[in-house]
Amino acid sequence: MDTIPEPVASFIDAVNRQDENAFLDAFTPDGFVDDWERIFTGRAEIKRWSDKEFIGAKGTLTPERVTENSDGVVVVGDWRSNHANGRSRFAFRVADDKIASMTIREG
Repeated sequence: MDTIPEPVASFIDAVNRQDENAFLDAFTPDGFVDDWERIFTGRAEIKRWSDKEFIGAKGTLTPERVTENSDGVVVVGDWRSNHANGRSRFAFRVADDKIASMTIREG
């Protein structure tokens, strides 16, 4: 598998360690999560979503494929949690060494 570029690699590591603070700190102040067209913007909204569906659901991501282009970084992998499971596609946009957005779709 290709190397995952920063800051996405550290973000995935934080998720897999269930490190909520590192997960939240990875986003820009106006960063957002687009989880199947449900949008959560800013730290407080992302935390509320994550508490139920991401970190709080003990989620882990095993990357299988990584691509990088002018739009950002796409990681396809096996997502496992107490909320949802299966191959998922995570598209990241990066700004100033932080995650500006994470869009989640079927992998």
